[in-house]
Amino acid sequence: MRHPDRYAMPRPAHRRVLTVANQKGGVGKTTSTVNLAAALALHGVRVLVVDLDPQGNASTALGVDHRAGTPSVYEALLGEISLLEAAVPSTASPDLLCVPATIDLAGAEIELVSMVAREQRLKQALSPDVLDQLDVDYVLIDCPPSLGLLTVNALVAAAEVLIPIQCEYYALEGLGQLLSNIDLVRSHLNTSLHVSTILLTMYDGRTKLADQVTSEVRQHFGGVVLRTVIPRSVKVSEAPGYSQTVLAYDPGSRGSMSYVDAAREIAARGAAMGADSAAGVETNGR
Repeated sequence: MRHPDRYAMPRPAHRRVLTVANQKGGVGKTTSTVNLAAALALHGVRVLVVDLDPQGNASTALGVDHRAGTPSVYEALLGEISLLEAAVPSTASPDLLCVPATIDLAGAEIELVSMVAREQRLKQALSPDVLDQLDVDYVLIDCPPSLGLLTVNALVAAAEVLIPIQCEYYALEGLGQLLSNIDLVRSHLNTSLHVSTILLTMYDGRTKLADQVTSEVRQHFGGVVLRTVIPRSVKVSEAPGYSQTVLAYDPGSRGSMSYVDAAREIAARGAAMGADSAAGVETNGR
């Protein structure tokens, strides 16, 4: 159901495909993917989440069945089914669709190695025609915590990368490797790829370290860092255990409201992209 009220978020000028990546585990990658998606969908924007992590945590949080044998991203990558057959509505919102990941995906890296155009499989599955039929404004791709072939597929399929960075010690460790991989993909496989958004997560205002990390990231990355910071929150951690996003589990919590604020920033940037390209640049999308 759409929400044409004053809280509605603007739809983007053209469809946005974002890969949520960071090979470091435990930085809030899946948590951010599902909660940003839910926040957008609850405010009038149609979103597709592609769960590309064999653990299937995004599928769990969105209340989507991902038992073995369920039509999933695995079959879509192998070309056995269309992504349309695997996309199902989430319990979080009818405007939020999810392509689940089953345990079969764990073997996909090995199976993809021998395939023609193996880095392009997800891009082919997420064709403009398929996305038009799904009628979505945003596609968020949740990656596994590695820089393997699944993550490369996600980077080839998207124009934008969203990197969650936790406000903790060693936060920037490994980030250089991720950025150089993004550069490699841009050079050889996807010239339109760029880091458009950085989201600071797990912020604990009681520590000096959190502020140091925050200012260091803002200094280094400038305007791509969202103003909204996601606080460390028990509610955010508990929600997936109930197969829910934090917006459904505890809508009034600080964690939930922070994700809504972050989604609002992302939506505002998406709408502004149209203003930037309005001077005669044709945009594709709905």
